[in-house]
Amino acid sequence: MIFLLSPSKSLNFDISIGKIKPTAPSFLADSAGLITILKKLSIADLSQLMKISDKLAVLNYQRFQEFKTPFTNQNSKPAIFVFDGDVYDGIDTKNYSAKDLEFAQQHLRILSGLYGVLRPLDLMQAYRLEMGTILKNLRGKNLYEFWQEKITNYLNEELEKSTEKVILNLASEEYFSAVDSKKINGKIINIIFKEKKENGYKVIGLFAKKARGLMADFIIKNKIEKAEMVQKFTIGGYKFSSQLSNKNNWHFCR
Repeated sequence: MIFLLSPSKSLNFDISIGKIKPTAPSFLADSAGLITILKKLSIADLSQLMKISDKLAVLNYQRFQEFKTPFTNQNSKPAIFVFDGDVYDGIDTKNYSAKDLEFAQQHLRILSGLYGVLRPLDLMQAYRLEMGTILKNLRGKNLYEFWQEKITNYLNEELEKSTEKVILNLASEEYFSAVDSKKINGKIINIIFKEKKENGYKVIGLFAKKARGLMADFIIKNKIEKAEMVQKFTIGGYKFSSQLSNKNNWHFCR
């Protein structure tokens, strides 16, 4: 089983990785190609392209200008420790054992607008580039056209090595749209978190993000390799709903 997460906009590079041995992103050459395009854009261009404030445009202009290879422990950090924010607040990396990190490295994949796919221990440099960005490139008019074939083939290769050919989708719709679901050689299970309201159960974005991180942490700490075992997840008051769920969409409600 492989499970997917989206990246986060919030990053924290003020970390120490100790004796952890990091790995290199699988598509770094492709990332460098995107950086070449992004380096040519002005601060104003970035602000308009990414729909961000001038302050954030300046920050990301600097990030793109400073991007360089090769990645080292001095100029980059492992993704699982760097990503911050609502989803990653639920991932207890500070208390992960070597076995936890090894399991995460084998089973967790983070979709990324700049890197395509990241394993938890893959080194990354600071960036902001959402998958939905309409950035013209050599493969098309946006990042979906740039990444979809690469990401889909990569996931199929990962599934070939997996004992259970299942992709558990904990990523947002924006990011999972970079996967060509019809060409995946395995089962896809989408995880949906819902809150009880007066007129039924509803998806609340903030709560769903937090729950995705909690479930990812649950999978890692319990070394879950069979998708069915994920139905035992009850952290945060959530409970699997057999009534709302079907074979490809699993609902967890509270």
